[in-house]
Amino acid sequence: MSLLRILRPTTARRNLLTSSIRYKHTLPDLPYDYAALEPAISGKIMELHHSKHHQTYVNSLNDAEEKYSSAVSANDVQGQISLQPLLRFHGGGHLNHTLFWENLAPKGSGGGEPPSGILADAINSTYGSVEDLKKRMNVTLAGIQGSGWGWLVKDKDTGALQVIAMPNQDPVVGKYIPLLGIDAWEHAYYLQYENRKAEYFSKIWDVVDWKAAEARYKAAV
Repeated sequence: MSLLRILRPTTARRNLLTSSIRYKHTLPDLPYDYAALEPAISGKIMELHHSKHHQTYVNSLNDAEEKYSSAVSANDVQGQISLQPLLRFHGGGHLNHTLFWENLAPKGSGGGEPPSGILADAINSTYGSVEDLKKRMNVTLAGIQGSGWGWLVKDKDTGALQVIAMPNQDPVVGKYIPLLGIDAWEHAYYLQYENRKAEYFSKIWDVVDWKAAEARYKAAV
């Protein structure tokens, strides 16, 4: 079978892509008010971060998918390839931020409460304690040059926990399962913490929802 035959979309594939694009990604609602995470994260930052930055990723992802669908329908392979970086960036931005909002909770709703159960056991076994894990995460976050994310992940092959950094909006895919992510982009903290990003990395643990991370960990067992 020729390469052109492999790349040329069949009628069924075109119909599938055309129908799937009818679904538009939308900005997820937050389960808490913008000001609910204060003083760790100000209400103004949350409002801008969620309603402006995340909304832009959603809008741009929908636009990129529409253009990609058109390129597939036109058998424009070059166009499809050229759109992949946009799909990765804006798709990652949408996915990462959706997970990020789920990672957080007001103090009165469990934010900052230490993990328990099998996730706590895995953290203690791997890092010695939750506090040592936080230190490892904070060092990783501080080491990010430019923009990116710090993640606690589970290795699908070994089951081991790892702390990794991802540049820009690259999502956690492949061999890793994301459990907990912290946004290290300036828009996540600068309005409140200015150049004191280490302070932001320290304070955000006060509103981390470990129950969400534990649920992901259990789902991956």
